[in-house]
Amino acid sequence: MTTETYNQALLTLALAGIDAINTSASQHKAPRTPAQESHFLCNWMVESLKTKRFSKLVADDLTSWIRQARSQGAGAQLKRLLTCIADQYQQANDSAIATGAGLKNLLAELTEQNWVIITDTDIDAKLKLDSVGQSSLIISAKEFNQHIIDDNIVKPISMYIRGDENQVARLALAQGILLSQGNKKTTLIKHHKTYTLRPKNLHPSLCLLCINQY
Repeated sequence: MTTETYNQALLTLALAGIDAINTSASQHKAPRTPAQESHFLCNWMVESLKTKRFSKLVADDLTSWIRQARSQGAGAQLKRLLTCIADQYQQANDSAIATGAGLKNLLAELTEQNWVIITDTDIDAKLKLDSVGQSSLIISAKEFNQHIIDDNIVKPISMYIRGDENQVARLALAQGILLSQGNKKTTLIKHHKTYTLRPKNLHPSLCLLCINQY
């Protein structure tokens, strides 16, 4: 028996939500306003959570989105969020690029865009990088050299990033890679955030989404 992953549970939820709101919209003659769409999806999520329609793996996500919709209304942009999740997780699933090869392609592209890229230094203590304001991405040499085998990421890799995270997420997605959310608390490089890459993109929680392209 195959255990459902967080990615599978999240994608199932997102596709079901999109289908629900599209079906509802087709039953109304007049287009719905963003506020009406948010209200519909909030109620749909409340009912889904109450009936335990989806995996426990996404229960915290549902709870968080319901809270946002209740406090922000249309500002929560639930439809855009679900569309973003569905598109990006499906794109990563369908990618034929090995994750390790994709990471190397990502680093090459950022180098061309004048980012400071460092992968030849072991990072095992807190450091400060002087890069004269340039965007930068750092990976410990130990992880870069040992956590990629046969062009695949086989163990988690921490990336320390200072720069436009949406740009990195977008370029990574083009290589079939999903990044974790950034974390300031775990970083070892001053003024950088930690982002994690995982084997087969199997993150335990919602990845960093390229929201700006929707």
